[in-house]
Amino acid sequence: MISSPVRPHSSANKRLQWFLLSFSVMVFAIFLYGWLRPKPAPAQLVKEQFMDNITELDSAVSQLQQAIKIRQSATTVQVAFKRARLAYKQVEFISGYYSPETTRALNGPNLPEVDDDLRVNAPEGFQVLEELLFPTFEADQQSNAVQTVAVMRANVNRLRKISETNELTDSHVFDAMRLEIFRVIAMGITGFDSPVAFHSLPEVASALASLQKQLSHYDLAQADVNLSNRLTRAFAGAIKSLKTDSTKTIQDFDRFDRLTFITNHANVLSSLLLDAQNALGIPVFNESRLLSPAARTLTEAGIFDPGYFVNTDEQRPTPERIALGKQLFYDPILSGNGQRTCATCHQPSRAFTDGEPTSLALIQPTRKAGGKPITTQRISRNAPTLFNSAFQAVQFMDSRVVFLEDQASDVISNAAEMHGSLPVAVQALKQRADYRARFANAFTAGITEQTLKNALASYVRSLVSLDSRVDQYIRNGDRPQKRVQLTADEKLGFNLFMGKGKCATCHFFPLFNGTVPPAYQETESEVLGTPATADGKQLDADVGKFVLTQREPHRHAFKTPTVRHVAQTAPYMHNGVYKTLDEVIDFYDKGGGTGLGFKLENQTLPSDKLNLNKDEKRALLAFLKAL
Repeated sequence: MISSPVRPHSSANKRLQWFLLSFSVMVFAIFLYGWLRPKPAPAQLVKEQFMDNITELDSAVSQLQQAIKIRQSATTVQVAFKRARLAYKQVEFISGYYSPETTRALNGPNLPEVDDDLRVNAPEGFQVLEELLFPTFEADQQSNAVQTVAVMRANVNRLRKISETNELTDSHVFDAMRLEIFRVIAMGITGFDSPVAFHSLPEVASALASLQKQLSHYDLAQADVNLSNRLTRAFAGAIKSLKTDSTKTIQDFDRFDRLTFITNHANVLSSLLLDAQNALGIPVFNESRLLSPAARTLTEAGIFDPGYFVNTDEQRPTPERIALGKQLFYDPILSGNGQRTCATCHQPSRAFTDGEPTSLALIQPTRKAGGKPITTQRISRNAPTLFNSAFQAVQFMDSRVVFLEDQASDVISNAAEMHGSLPVAVQALKQRADYRARFANAFTAGITEQTLKNALASYVRSLVSLDSRVDQYIRNGDRPQKRVQLTADEKLGFNLFMGKGKCATCHFFPLFNGTVPPAYQETESEVLGTPATADGKQLDADVGKFVLTQREPHRHAFKTPTVRHVAQTAPYMHNGVYKTLDEVIDFYDKGGGTGLGFKLENQTLPSDKLNLNKDEKRALLAFLKAL
């Protein structure tokens, strides 16, 4: 029998076939696993990117630290600082949202802070270092710079540790993104956090680029391809607007057209981000905030809640309480002598002020015939406008009370103002049938001291004025046919207010008061160095908030008021020292009290001259009148 020939490669071929089959099965299994396994949720990808950005920030701060330590050239150190700030802007929208205290430590104002326990905390972070490095980095500042940047690295590491355990949700991510757009408008483009280096515009571009990158984790194109394309174009346009078309370099800080940026770019972005959130089916928060969580832009009508700053929800205004409070506001029944009303010092025709340097006291000395002239008695401070008082977290120029109810009782019982008594007023009101009926309609408790105060506070909360020609111009940016026009001076004045004039770094857009964006939860005070008389030879003796706290940062500190309706509220400052807005503008242009020559170490107003020319001052005045 003849045997078959042996094929020497048959076993090798079988092994190869088994290998190829096994390999194919393995590849298919890997593919199938990759296809079937749950993909990371967008919020998880956002967090991963955020953590990577923190690592990049740490690296940038480390390089800055090394440059300072080994005494590299001032230019090299400044470049390293700017690079680190750009890295910080990549994390800002999430860190500011989830870790506000650590974020403040990294990038808060270079001012000591008095906390709720009246402890004075030294400033730290980028803004402290910025003032050491810019405009020039002197050798004698090297030691302070080394110490400051070491603290910054520690805070970056603290941010990393805190962030590791934070669970991001889609709703929070989109909320944080829109708040970052609002932060860019109200603080970024104004130079609030880059007051010396004027590096604000590149940093805004970095913040926007970070938002766009994080947004890419959401498959918006699948939900709405047109909206996705519009957002891509909006981000590109906004970032491009921060650069000149010809040189692709960042525009000069003073010349940047902030009005156009807000109207044509920032407002478009915040609106489209809200549309994207809705298109993706991500819930929008409906919780109570001063600034509505559903706000499309910062100038949209009705987005600020005048009933937010109340002690309890039961104290929120109602139409009945507002109407009752209005009647009480104009009724002398609350005063001790039955001759003065709230409207005596807060007159509607003067935007609820009285036109006096400081308000007249209730009781005036009797003038005897033939006797010497008797000095008119006044209270110590100027009567502020009541417009938009509801949008302040504290009341009175020295911030001594939190709620408008407490402001009402303070004024009624003050001997120089109303010289009244809440218990007496309650008894007097109970004798009136009309008041008994109206209180019963507004409050289940009827006439009490608490309901009396709340009725007055409810009326004051209704005095909302956020619809000037400036608001209307910005609000209707995409509807030219409805757009109210502003003059060239008014437009220039807006840009000066928001930029070179540094006004908006204290009078924050769009409330133009001291309530701090984008959370709008606290209202700041400032030390300006206001003189006692218009000749500017002596600092005013009123120490302001210091009386309340006895802390040096608050000596001569006064709450930052709104400048809306400012053309109607002369004279100006807490002591009414300036009769005209031109005088006020000149005071700020000189650098406040320090510019006048006062030795005021705790002045919070920048002491550098603004160097506004005549045309710029005229334009700034035109804008203020347009408010």
